[in-house]
Parts: sequence; C-alpha cells; structure tokens
Amino acid sequence: MQQRSPQRAVWAWSLYDWANSAFALTVISGFFPLFFKQYWSDDIAVTQSTFYLGLATSFASLLIFILAPLLGAMADHGSLRKRMLFSLASIGAFATAALFWVGEGQWLPAVVLYVLGLLCFSGANVFYDALLVAVSTERDRHRVSALGYALGYLGGGLLFAVNVAMTLKPEWFGLADAVEGVRWSFVSVAVWWLVFSVPIMLFVDEPEVSRDTKTGWREAVAALRETAREIKNYPQVWLFLIAFWFYIDGVHTVIVMAVDYGLSIGLPQDALIKALLLVQFVGFPAAIAWGRVAERIGPVRCLHITIVVYMGVTIVAVNMDSAVEFYLIAAVVGLVQGGIQSVSRSVFSQLIPEHKSAEFFGFYNMAGKAAAVVGPLMVGVIAALTENSRLGLLSILILFVAGMLVLRKVKVPNTH
Repeated sequence: MQQRSPQRAVWAWSLYDWANSAFALTVISGFFPLFFKQYWSDDIAVTQSTFYLGLATSFASLLIFILAPLLGAMADHGSLRKRMLFSLASIGAFATAALFWVGEGQWLPAVVLYVLGLLCFSGANVFYDALLVAVSTERDRHRVSALGYALGYLGGGLLFAVNVAMTLKPEWFGLADAVEGVRWSFVSVAVWWLVFSVPIMLFVDEPEVSRDTKTGWREAVAALRETAREIKNYPQVWLFLIAFWFYIDGVHTVIVMAVDYGLSIGLPQDALIKALLLVQFVGFPAAIAWGRVAERIGPVRCLHITIVVYMGVTIVAVNMDSAVEFYLIAAVVGLVQGGIQSVSRSVFSQLIPEHKSAEFFGFYNMAGKAAAVVGPLMVGVIAALTENSRLGLLSILILFVAGMLVLRKVKVPNTH
C-alpha cells in the first residue's frame, strides 16, 4: 500500500493556490475590469475601452496557449519547475503592484501591466500544477489537488473581502476614498502573492531528472517533438483533454457570463460582488469534500456528477429573475466548481508520465486557455439569431453533454 504524502510539502504546495488566487479574484474577476472602465479609460468611449480590454485578454490567452507547452518542456528538461514558478510569480506580483502608480486616463500602461501579470499568473500555474506529482502519491492525489483549490478559494476570498472593505469603507484603513482603496488593493495582492509563494520554494522537493540542466528553447522544442512522436502511447491523455476542453469550456462560460448576465436582467452590482464572495467561501469546504468523495466513488464519477449539476445550474439560470435566485445559483456553483477543477487536475496527473509532468500540464493549461472561446461565441450568436439572451445561455448545455460523452471513454488507473 502506498504511503501518504509528507504533510509539510503538501501544505507548502497548496499555499501557492492561496497565494495566486488573490490575483485571480481581486484583479481578474474583481477590480481591474471595473477600474479600467471607470478610471483608466474614463476619457474614451465605453465600447472602445471594452475593445481594448478584450483585445488585451485575448492576446495574453493566445500567448499562453502557444508558450505553455514550451515552458513545460523547458522545466522538465532541466528540473526548473520551482525556479520558473517563482520567477514568473515575482514578475507578475511586481506588475500588479505597479498598477498603483498608473494614473487616471492612462489605459495603455494599465493594459500592458495587466497582460504581463496575466501571462505570469497563467505561466506559473503550468509549473504549480506539474509539482502536484512531486508532493502526492497516486493514492492521495485527489485529496491533495482538492486542498490546493480549497485554500485558493479561502485565501482569495479573504483578501478580496478585505479589498472590498477598502473600497466601501476607505476611512477604516486610513485611505482618502474608494479610488485609493482600489490602488492599494493591487499592492496587497502583490504582497500576498509573493509572501505565500515562499513555502513552495522552501519545503517542496523537486525530483531531479537525468538530463543536462542547461536547457533552452532548442531543447524545449526537441522535447515537444519527442512527445508528438510518442502521442500514440498516451491515448487516454488526449481523450481526456478533449473531454476536458468541452466541459471546462462550459464551466468557464458560466463564470465569464455570470456578471454580464446578472447585469442584463437588472441585478444590482453589490449583489454580484456578494455572489462572487459566496462562491469563494462555499467553495472552500466543498473542494476538500470532493477530494474525499473522489477517493471513495472514483474521480470520473465525480466529474460526471459535477457536470450534471452545472447543466442544472444553466437551466435554472435561464429562468432566473431575482437576486435571491442568483445567490442560490452562486452557492450551488461554489459547491461544484472546486470539485470539477481539482478532480480534473488530479485525474490528468494520473494519466501522464511523471518525468514529463510540466510539459503535459503545459498542454493541459493550453486546453484551459482554449476553453471559454466557443461557449461565449455560441451564446452570443444564438442570442443574436433568436433575439433571446436566455436561449443563448441555454446553448451551453451542448458543451456539457459533449464533455460527458467523451469522458465516458476515459479509463483512469485504479490507485486503491
């Protein structure tokens, strides 16, 4: 029987999710879009600022889509996962802190810093995910993966709650107004990200590989070519990636469209922020629970359950028209979001060769970045053709059904 993983390494690894979730929640989901429109681009047309922000986000996603497998191959070739993770996290944190000094109307430097932060955030996640195989055994991988997501929900939620308070009650923090509260929030995210990235560097031992540690782009490209030649040896990996792409596209579409949909049906902005916080704090215990459930009933069955719940959420959201219903939907999403994310990661880690974990997680993150492309486009096209935004939202069911059908063909090794 396999032994459980050393707890110090497990907690140190998991704390990186606590660290970087502050950027995901406060910057990406919370303040940057609002501050960009209301402060940094307040002197240009609303449609133009939306275009700039969308273009910047798409550009960053495209770069990560291209670079993630190459970064992973470089890290695998020279045992560079921790060093590359901390380097990217540090650059991302400094870029986030630099937003403090971007003045009103200066949308271009704000976009540049945001894209840099987003690139570093996404790139570092390639190496963080890959280190899952270094801190866990196959026996407890679902539980360890779930702990990371759980701490991410809790840590990101706690700092976001403080950041929201800094904007609503700036006088409590000795700040002049809400604008100053948002600016200092960016600094707090940077400090949070850096400080809680230290444990993974100190207490996680990265397995050495029997290769030359002098690695670069040439070696990375060669490693990718080798993997391409060996692709026939990993049919379950690519089958899972196809399933993952479908259903995570549906999940990301729900996340991306939630605030816009809430505003479109007349819900107040403060209700949307409260719902966002609700997802985080419900997601904390729920993610831990899903790790244990996956060990008991099997990870693929867990994924099927969470996908079915998301299908139900989509159907209910189509008929939603009140803030109370939005809160209930947020709570249900919180119950399953951490589960579908953490179990997907741990299942993938069981299908891939450990000595190429960063490279394969590069493909995993590439699939994640490619997600939320088809879904929003499908929602928009169907809504435009039918002149009914609710029917557009309902179309997401296609992605969940397709993901479930492909997932049924995936066979995960029995680790009990």
